[in-house]
Amino acid sequence: MSKIDVVRAAMVEAMKAKDKDRKDSLSMLLSALKNAEIDKREPLTEEEENAIVKKELKQTKETYDLAPADRDDIREEAAKRMAVYKEFAPEDMSEEQIREVIVSVLKELEITEPTAKDKGKIMKVLMPKVKGKADGKLVNQVLASMFQ
Repeated sequence: MSKIDVVRAAMVEAMKAKDKDRKDSLSMLLSALKNAEIDKREPLTEEEENAIVKKELKQTKETYDLAPADRDDIREEAAKRMAVYKEFAPEDMSEEQIREVIVSVLKELEITEPTAKDKGKIMKVLMPKVKGKADGKLVNQVLASMFQ
């Protein structure tokens, strides 16, 4: 069952429950997923669906963060939307899991003592392995902490 079907089913439940805020949030998420599928002209893979959900979540968080302090209505709406999106977002990797992937990449590249000079080479192999599963900033921080 694709994420589009799951979101659509949740939206129907929200409509039956007369939960307008949840229905609106799910409607926006469903729209983003459908638009991406239309752009691609074929069904989305699970990774692509997860990436779209994360993108929507990130954009909503930016809206929340950038809303003026006196605009509680915008912040409240964004907070409700983020809560709904988090239900459909995949779980991010922990720092420990990221560290394990980095160690395997270092073995793969035969780098025993990583330095800042090796960062580009490491990231080139590392990012495709964690794409959609981990936050890029966190991956960067964990890698930087491992440099000699």
